[in-house]
Amino acid sequence: MAETYAVECTGITKYFGRVCANEDVDFTLKRGEILSVLGENGSGKTTLMNMLAGIYFPDRGRMLIDGKEEMIKSPRDAFNLRIGMIHQHFKLIDVLTAAENIVLGLSRGKKLHSLEEEKKYIRELIDTYGFDLDLDKKIYDMSVSEKQTTEIVKVLYKGADILILDEPTAVLTPQEADKLFNVLRIMKKNDKAVVLITHKLMEVLDVSDRVMVLRKGRNEGVINTSEATVEKLTEMMVGEKVELNIDRDDPVDPKKYLEVRDLVVKGSDGLISLDGVSFDAYGGEILGVAGISGSGQKEFLESVAGLTGHESGDIRFFDAAGNQSDDVKVSLAFVPEDRLGMGLVGSMDIVDNMMLRSYNEGKGPFVDRKPPRELAEKIVDKLEVVTPGLSTPVSRLSGGNVQKVLLGREISQNPQILLVAYPVRGLDINSSYAIYRLLSEEKKKGVCVICVIEDLDILMELCDRILVLSEGKVTGIEDARTVTKDRLGLLMTGGID
Repeated sequence: MAETYAVECTGITKYFGRVCANEDVDFTLKRGEILSVLGENGSGKTTLMNMLAGIYFPDRGRMLIDGKEEMIKSPRDAFNLRIGMIHQHFKLIDVLTAAENIVLGLSRGKKLHSLEEEKKYIRELIDTYGFDLDLDKKIYDMSVSEKQTTEIVKVLYKGADILILDEPTAVLTPQEADKLFNVLRIMKKNDKAVVLITHKLMEVLDVSDRVMVLRKGRNEGVINTSEATVEKLTEMMVGEKVELNIDRDDPVDPKKYLEVRDLVVKGSDGLISLDGVSFDAYGGEILGVAGISGSGQKEFLESVAGLTGHESGDIRFFDAAGNQSDDVKVSLAFVPEDRLGMGLVGSMDIVDNMMLRSYNEGKGPFVDRKPPRELAEKIVDKLEVVTPGLSTPVSRLSGGNVQKVLLGREISQNPQILLVAYPVRGLDINSSYAIYRLLSEEKKKGVCVICVIEDLDILMELCDRILVLSEGKVTGIEDARTVTKDRLGLLMTGGID
């Protein structure tokens, strides 16, 4: 008797205009397993899973759920089949609380009780799985990590037993990621079926049973995780062996562009986020920022960028001649961690997102669209952005292409200071190294690059100096060429000499 799969898809094909996102993809998902899906940005991973979740409808192909062919035309259809997806870009309503978002739209398979009664059940889920979530907190007051946790609890609350997670750990701390993986393992033991989309190869090797690799919209093969290696998976993803090297030159004639002294900043909760932070930053260098999640990295960048005020302390800017000047603020560019919330407008196309930087330069009531269109064309060409066209809303681009558009727009301003938050979060290997090369090129131009990166190995390989934050305080500024991971780890936990 043939095995009945939780999900069995054959010949799945999806086009967006003339761009083929998926072509004749076959795959199976078993009960009691975790299937990882790998592939470069734009390879069709999220599109494929969006069809299973009812966001898109395939142009052709068949989907069988528990052996029965189904037409999944909407998220409600998917929910009725107990399929739940946690998306890379949050689908929450900012003005509602976590609890209101979790119960919104559909209840957990029966009549919706009062919110307070439902919150009791949600708290049971939170306690069972070990999440940390304030159900009464508004979404607009949440960190990225808290928003992701809300999405996860929301899907669990709705009773999904086929669970799709799109880059779930991209916004989680290592401890939160471990807790999530424990949840997935419990689901696996309970005969659930789990799909994990991730670019973190070590996660794949740690938590999954099988790995499916997509390349240019096609299934390049499925391999048992027990037989997989980082090198083999990387080669399957990109079609060739990849040399993961970062070219780092010594700073040439560094000039001080930024001086921060005794900076104190409060977070949205009214608590001190930065406590007496002092440092200098120079043109022609990359200053990395390391720290355990929640150590003040967000406030660090936003205060320098002038997006948030500070309680006390000084932030001074200097020109290339060493003169203190406020004019440098005009040539400061910022790439935030929230790409489609704070960085770009998802419903607008690439050209209009370019105009967000130049609309106030017009000399009359009408905006000249020619320069931003030329800039958009240049960015798409130089950074190899995969898009059906310049009129495509950026929300329909893959994560890597969204990041390329955002970073390309900010770099095009020829800034003296470039602030970047988590530039490769959720990106594939090729896209990540393309971003690293862009940052290195800016450094060679004499730009002062300040970036927050989670991966300590990358910080040590890419940066010239590393500033370490622990609970809002600077515990060290280290030479990236000589510091050890053990030393950085000690500083990140506040254990200084």
